[in-house]
This record gives sequence, C-alpha cells and structure tokens, in this order.
Amino acid sequence: MLLSVLSWLCSSLLLCVSGGKLPEAEVTIEVMHRPFLCHRKSKYGDILLVHHEGYLENGTMFHSSRAEGDKQPVWFTLGIKEVIKGWDKGLQDMCSGEKRKLVVPPALAYGKEGKGKIPPESTLTFIIEVFEIRNGPRSHESFQEMDLNDDWRLSKTEVKEYLRKEFERHGYPPNDTLHENMVADIFEKEDENKDGFISSREFTYRHDEL
Repeated sequence: MLLSVLSWLCSSLLLCVSGGKLPEAEVTIEVMHRPFLCHRKSKYGDILLVHHEGYLENGTMFHSSRAEGDKQPVWFTLGIKEVIKGWDKGLQDMCSGEKRKLVVPPALAYGKEGKGKIPPESTLTFIIEVFEIRNGPRSHESFQEMDLNDDWRLSKTEVKEYLRKEFERHGYPPNDTLHENMVADIFEKEDENKDGFISSREFTYRHDEL
C-alpha cells in the first residue's frame, strides 16, 4: 500500500525533485545589432513596427515579412497576446533599430497543435528587427490623449480613434480589423467590472502590473 502511494505521489522523478513545479520555458535571445543611441526601450503595451523571418529547426524558412504579403513591416502591440508568447517575452527592452535572434521553444510558440507550415512541438527561430516603438493604448502616458471627453474613462470608440490617429500620424493606413482586435484584447483584460469602459483606476492599475 505504501509503495502504491509513493508511486502515485512520485509518478514523475522530475516532479519529485522539483517539488511538483516544472521549470518555465524560456526564450533564448541573441542581440545581433543594437544602435549606439537608444532613446527608449520597448515595454509591454508599446506598439512595435517590425520585419521578421521565421525558421524551422531544420533551417527551412516558413515566413518572411519582407518576401510575403505587401512586403511591409508589421505593427503589433507587445504583451497582450497578439503574438506568440515567445515574442512577448523576447522583444522587451529593445531599441528602435535593434535586431534580435529568438529561439522559441514549443511551449512559447505553437505547442502541440502546430500551425500551417509549422509542425507540432516545433522549436522556432526568428530574426526580428524593430523599426519603430510607439506609445500603445496600454501606455500610462497615453491616457489623457485617449480620453477625448475628459470623463476619466475610456470607451472602445476612444481607444480605436487613438489607434487610427497614431497609425496615420506615422504614415500608415488605418487597419480597422487590427484595431478592433486590439481594442477587444485591451477591454477583455482591463475592463474589470465589464461596464464597457476602462476607468483611470483600471487603466493605471493594469499598466503598473506590466
């Protein structure tokens, strides 16, 4: 009986040795180029403009933003699960003009399911170059600019309008689908009482957590 109990408790040697907690997957980061001057570093909530290439473990390229689609760099918001976890972890504290190589384990990429050309349980390598870093809708500095009617709370319309202006200000056409997805993600995480608005308290509290 004792042996069966011990077997149940220690069904995995790793779990016994580690106290039942598996080590968290990590991204391997290699800085390939960093500019001499760096006026700001990326943080959760910032909008990043990047070019990227993705490679499988055998060296096969499965995607390149320079070669596919409109061949333009792409915008995304860091830290709101708009991209894979490996990017959210590996692209923090980057400078505009910096290039990194990320080696992302399956747990922080597409896991057991895979996606498209990417087989299940794939470790992926990305070459990512950041061209611009802008205040995103989760940046504390942006709250007053977003709060168009000065009522100390943000509506979905206000957040979307802010995104549209930011894109136009820097010479990029608005992308309604992207903006709506970003707004939905932000409200899902920050609208604690689900009243359809993000109050200054909710916004500040969530930002301080990042």
